[in-house]
Amino acid sequence: METEQTLVLIKPDGVQRGLIGEVIARYEHKGLKIVGMKLLQLPRDTAEKLYAVHQGKSFYDVLIKFMTSAPIVALAIEGRGAIELVRILNGETDPTKSQPGSIRGDFSINITHNVVHASDSPKSAQRELEIVFAPDERYKYHRMDEAILHPSVV
Repeated sequence: METEQTLVLIKPDGVQRGLIGEVIARYEHKGLKIVGMKLLQLPRDTAEKLYAVHQGKSFYDVLIKFMTSAPIVALAIEGRGAIELVRILNGETDPTKSQPGSIRGDFSINITHNVVHASDSPKSAQRELEIVFAPDERYKYHRMDEAILHPSVV
């Protein structure tokens, strides 16, 4: 499994409900590394770029209005298989179908107000990370437990 980076957005409902620490802790406890983080009010044009794939869909305008309504926390997360792991930790996009123990399964019941957004593929992750983070806003460092989490010899 290859080391990769992915974008996570803690949506306005997650920020407003005080779930930032809980959400970040779940990624870190899984062994993923936060390599970029910022609190921001998402500008409309940035939200439109991020969600361009949904333009023309019935929920697009509601999504853009919601994502720009209050601050979000943007995270660049790194790790082996990070994209898939984050999506598993997040749970199904429709939280009524999410398993208990997932972020959406534990904290949400509405498909728009579902606490987190995450990239769905390496291509999307690269595109979305470049929209939200400048190159100098993502950092390289080692977690103290990386040798245990990712042993080179089995």
